[in-house]
Amino acid sequence: MSNPTRREFLKTGALSTLLLGSGIAVAGGCEAIRQRGKTKNVIFLVSDGMSAGTLTLADLMLRRHHGRSSNWVRLLEEGKVNRGLMDMASADRIVTDSAAAAASWGCGHRVNNGALNIGPDGTHHKPVLPVFRDAGKATGLVTTTEITHATPAGFAANVESRAMGETIAEQYLERQIDILLGGGHNHYDPEQREDGRDLYEEHRQSGYYIAKTKSELMNGNATEGQVLGVFTNGHLPYTLDHQNTPELLENVPTLAEMTDLAIGNLSDHPDGFILQVEGGRVDHAAHSNDLGGLIYDQIAFDDAVGVAMAFAESRDDTLVIITTDHGNANPGLNSAPDEHFDSIREFRHTNDWIRRGLDTDSSLSQIQERIEYATGYEIPSEQAEFYRQAARGTYRAAYSSMNSTAAVLGQILANHTHVNWVGGSHTADYVELATFGPGSEALEGFVINTQLFDVMTEAAGVAEFV
Repeated sequence: MSNPTRREFLKTGALSTLLLGSGIAVAGGCEAIRQRGKTKNVIFLVSDGMSAGTLTLADLMLRRHHGRSSNWVRLLEEGKVNRGLMDMASADRIVTDSAAAAASWGCGHRVNNGALNIGPDGTHHKPVLPVFRDAGKATGLVTTTEITHATPAGFAANVESRAMGETIAEQYLERQIDILLGGGHNHYDPEQREDGRDLYEEHRQSGYYIAKTKSELMNGNATEGQVLGVFTNGHLPYTLDHQNTPELLENVPTLAEMTDLAIGNLSDHPDGFILQVEGGRVDHAAHSNDLGGLIYDQIAFDDAVGVAMAFAESRDDTLVIITTDHGNANPGLNSAPDEHFDSIREFRHTNDWIRRGLDTDSSLSQIQERIEYATGYEIPSEQAEFYRQAARGTYRAAYSSMNSTAAVLGQILANHTHVNWVGGSHTADYVELATFGPGSEALEGFVINTQLFDVMTEAAGVAEFV
C-alpha cells in the first residue's frame, strides 16, 4: 500500500483531528466541512509582520482613546471566531519571509523563502485565486503595499523571486484577477518598466476600469466589472502620515475603503468570490522600529477587519480568515506610568517621515526639532547625537543589528513611550489565527500554514480545480 500524499494526509488525518476536536462529525476528513455548509465566499485578511505585541498595542490604543476594543479582539471576546496558533515556517527556514508565507496559504505547499508558488524542486503549484477563477468565482487582491508585493502575489502568481514585480503584474493580467487595489505604479507605467510595456493600457483593453486616485475609485465606475486601482508609486503611505497630509487624504483611499469597495463589487458575482486583503505596512513599520507607523497601520487593518465582518456576519456563506504571516521585531510595552504609552496618540508623523527629512549633515538642533514636531518629544542633545552617529555610520550598539538610524530612533523614542523592540527583522513566533464561517471549525488549536489552502478549497467546493 502506498504512503498517503501530503494533501491526502491533511484531508483524512490532521483536518479530521481538528474537526473531531470541535465536536463535528467527520466523514472522510474535509467532507465534514461540506456537511456543515459549503462556503460561497472567502475573505482572507493578513496583517503582514504582526507580532502578538502589535495586536495588543493597537487594542490598548483603541480602548484607552476611542472607548472600544479592536475588532479582532472583540471577536475573541464575544466568542464569534475560532482561534488558533499557526506554524509559519518555510521549506528552507524556521523564520519565513512574506513570499513563502503567502505561498504556503496560496498553494498549500511550503516553498523556499523568496519564492512564490514554485517548490524547491522547481514544481509550479497552482495558486488559489486561479483555482477559484477556474471554478467560476470572482477574485480580488487589496493591499497597502505595491499590489505586486509578496503577500498578494502569493495568492495569484508563480515566480522564482518575489522581486519580479513586473512579471507578477503581467501574470495578474493573464490570469484575469478581477480586483487589484494598492500601490505599485512603477510596475504598470511604461516609463518605469524595463520593457516599456503600458500595462495600464493593456488592462484597459482587456476591460478593466483604471483608477489612479481615490476620487476615481469612488466615483461609481468601480462598483462593477474588473478594476485596477493603483494610487502611488511604490507602497501606499503609512496611515499616520496619510491622516496628517491633506494631499494624501484626498488622493489615496484607506485600506477599509478599498476593502469595502472590493467586497461590494465582488459580492455581485452570482457564484461567489475570494478576496485577499493585506495591511502590508505593519511589517515595514516593525522592520523600522517605527511605533507610530506600526500602531496606526494596525488600526487601519483592523478597520478593514470590521468591514469584512460586517459583510460576513450578515450571511451564512462566507469564510473569513484573519491572521498574519510572521512576527516582526516583537514590540512590547514595558512597565511604566500609563501616560508614557498614552502620549503616542499625539504623534503627527512616523519615524519614516522623520528620517526622510534628515541626513548626515543635519545638526543636533535640526534632529531635535524634527523629532519634536513629529512626536511631541523634546529629546536631549545626547540622544540627538546618537542619531547623528547612526546616520554617519559610526554608532555602535552591542547588538550590531541595532546600529541603523531606524533602530536608534526607535530606541530613542522607547525612552519616552516605553515600547521597545527585540530587533528589526522577522521572528519565529507561532502566529495568531482567527476564523469565522463555514469551514472555520477546521482551523482551531495548533495549525500548520499549508492547511489553510486545503480548508479554503474544500469549504468552497473548488478542490477539483487545483
